[in-house]
Amino acid sequence: MTTSQPEPVRVSYSTLLANPEGLHDQVVSALGSGPGCLGIILISDLPPAFPQLRERLFRLAHRFANLPEPEREKLARPETSFLFGWSHGKEVMNGRPDTQKGSYYANPLLDTPNVSDELKAAHPEYYAGNVWPTGVDGLEEFEETFKSLGKVIFDAGIALAKACESFVSPALSSDKGAMETLIASSKCNKARLLHYYPEPPSTEPSNNLKNDALCGTHLDHSLLTGLCSAMYLTATDPPEVVPSPSDTTGLWIYPRNSEKSIKVSIPEDCLAFQTGEALSILTSNKLAATPHFVSGSTSSENPVSRETFAFFLQPDVDDVIGPDGETFGQFTKRVLGRHYAEKAAQEAED
Repeated sequence: MTTSQPEPVRVSYSTLLANPEGLHDQVVSALGSGPGCLGIILISDLPPAFPQLRERLFRLAHRFANLPEPEREKLARPETSFLFGWSHGKEVMNGRPDTQKGSYYANPLLDTPNVSDELKAAHPEYYAGNVWPTGVDGLEEFEETFKSLGKVIFDAGIALAKACESFVSPALSSDKGAMETLIASSKCNKARLLHYYPEPPSTEPSNNLKNDALCGTHLDHSLLTGLCSAMYLTATDPPEVVPSPSDTTGLWIYPRNSEKSIKVSIPEDCLAFQTGEALSILTSNKLAATPHFVSGSTSSENPVSRETFAFFLQPDVDDVIGPDGETFGQFTKRVLGRHYAEKAAQEAED
């Protein structure tokens, strides 16, 4: 007897807006801590502008990522740990610089955070401010489209935050009030536009599952992470939209209490939201994050890129999210410390 795989829970955006409190059971099934939960929920019936914004931004991402390297590097901001503007080859994955994907980071809601110089100096990765490819031919709509798509995701995320509010532990309620307010008032929200470059030819089967190939197994550390369905583009001029190159390419999640990952597909007309570690803490694990990764697919013919967009909805650094008074900023440093400790241990083993 074959056990069926868990499927992502899907809710209508109109229902989410009209009655977020009435979606308690769906939130538990999607994001809860019970066995088999995927830690992801799909939002359908989005505003009419969503499909056009998604495709436009992904084509612009493709264009930007294929500019000459000196042009791209003008938009890199190393003083922010490459967490504003362009980042390529700066992350370390499996002990090696990750050159397979490039990222463009910005806050879609706020160009220049109104915070103290001290806070900017302490957390440039959140408060340094946006940089845009102004004046670059072919990218005239980049900033506007990035912000517009980000606003659609933000609005859906705020509605979902209302549906999650009843799970927040009373002892962890912020002086700002609801989880919705933590996100809405935050100057730390950050979006990441991702371009996965076509993978080099390989002798491996194109349908081979490649855990950690493009994005290592990890937990997000946001409250909620909004995700668009990926788009695959050819290397032609102009690039053409094509189907996923294999059955294994894409997002893989380890369901709660499972050691086996499953592929989770996001329909093109839907948004997905994943639970971050910060929400796990805020809800005392009533809602919890799940480990996930992205698998690629190498092929010797017809190479394609993968474009996607993630929006990390998170509190300000001084907002308390933990039972011992831990702030989001302290939590972030703890997560980074854990990450580097794991990386150092791995390098020692190698």
